[in-house]
Amino acid sequence: MIALIDYGAGNLTSVRKALTSLGADYDTPSSPQELARCSAVIVPGVGNFAATSALVGPWRDAIGAAVRGGTPLFGICLGMQWLFEGSDEAPEVPGLGVLPGRVTRLRGNAEARLKIPHVGWNGLAVPRGPEGSAPLGHRNFTGRLLSRLEPGAHVYFTHSYAAPVTADCVAATTHAETFAAVVERGNVFGVQFHPEKSSEAGLQIIRNFLDVARGPAVVARRAEAEC
Repeated sequence: MIALIDYGAGNLTSVRKALTSLGADYDTPSSPQELARCSAVIVPGVGNFAATSALVGPWRDAIGAAVRGGTPLFGICLGMQWLFEGSDEAPEVPGLGVLPGRVTRLRGNAEARLKIPHVGWNGLAVPRGPEGSAPLGHRNFTGRLLSRLEPGAHVYFTHSYAAPVTADCVAATTHAETFAAVVERGNVFGVQFHPEKSSEAGLQIIRNFLDVARGPAVVARRAEAEC
């Protein structure tokens, strides 16, 4: 059972449709205590980082405890930003802090007509480091969330703030500057874009997370059945 967290800022309708199309069992828990019966947690989100203040307290504690206990966690858009220590958009609101770093506002580029907010389709690139990302197609992605995806796959973004490229970044993209598009550390995963609105590439990413939630034994049995 996947716990889909509703804190008043999530794009739950689209995420629910994607999970349903992939045959996932999910629920929207009404209390933090219900997370104990869930095999994975998804935190979606759109809008201002201040909205995550609704998670401060029991929800933050319960999600943090679940992650420390090995439960897979997937943050989407604002939900990914919440995985970090905090955001300049709402400096007084703490993030979950399971990933080091801070979310900052994109600068844009008026001369190149790269406006903020960044809205549209961008290709995913293999990250090279803080100074930028490798050319599309340079090498294959690493990490479980991007399994069966090739560099250059396009996904849909809509945001004004973004996380830095760190050691936890497994895919980056560029909009006047390079930023983290996909992050992964242990059982913690996040995407800055909306996979539920990103066609087949986005569905594959959600499918990959569901495989993580089901565990390697279940995935292996399914692969054998498909063969």
